[in-house]
This record gives sequence, structure tokens and C-alpha cells, in this order.
Amino acid sequence: MIQGVQIDMLSSDRLSRMTSMEKIRLILDDVRQGYIVVLEKGLTPEEQGKLLETTMMEISPGGFSGIEIETYPSSGGSEGGLFSKLFGGGKSPAGRLMVIGPVDQLKMLTREKDRLIAWASAAQ
Repeated sequence: MIQGVQIDMLSSDRLSRMTSMEKIRLILDDVRQGYIVVLEKGLTPEEQGKLLETTMMEISPGGFSGIEIETYPSSGGSEGGLFSKLFGGGKSPAGRLMVIGPVDQLKMLTREKDRLIAWASAAQ
């Protein structure tokens, strides 16, 4: 039997047909099973916030320990500063690519403008 990590790559077409909560549930269900999830087009800032909020509610001692998440910034145009994001001064677009996995199996090593480097380990 092959040992390794399952990577689920989800197209933007598939995600565009889902509600925000369907996306979050799909991601969390996969990550809880030990899968690494790669989204062709990242979540919106609002969806990312809800994903983190839902994750925090599901963390349990000796069980689910949380998620590691990294995304490329949006391509083209300015995303605005911290204040515009906090106070709604323009809607930030979703990132170009998002990688999400179990915090105890996925470690982001480097994030550059055009490259993400990660280390993934098999579930224990």
C-alpha cells in the first residue's frame, strides 16, 4: 500500500457553485481526514474569517488540532491597507491559490510572491 498524503485540488468552477458554508464544510471535512486541500482560487476574506472561526470551534484536545493555511496574494491591482480591510474600504478579492491542511501535518516553509514551499507529512 502506498504511504503518503492525499491532496485534494479543487477547481474554481466547483467552488463557484457552492455557498460559503458549503466551501468551509468541505474544506474542514477533508482537513479533519488528514488531507491537504488546494483551492485554485482562494476564499474571500469573509470566507477565510468564517473558516478560522469554525475551525476554532472544532478544535479539541487529543483530537482535531486546527489548520495551517497559506495563500498567494491577489494578482493585479492594490488590495488596500490594513485599515481598508478592517473598515470595509473596498472589497478585497480572493487570493489566487490557497493551501489548507492539518496543522500537525502541513508546515509552510517559504512564501514568496510567486512560490509557496511547504512540508507535508502523512497522518500518524
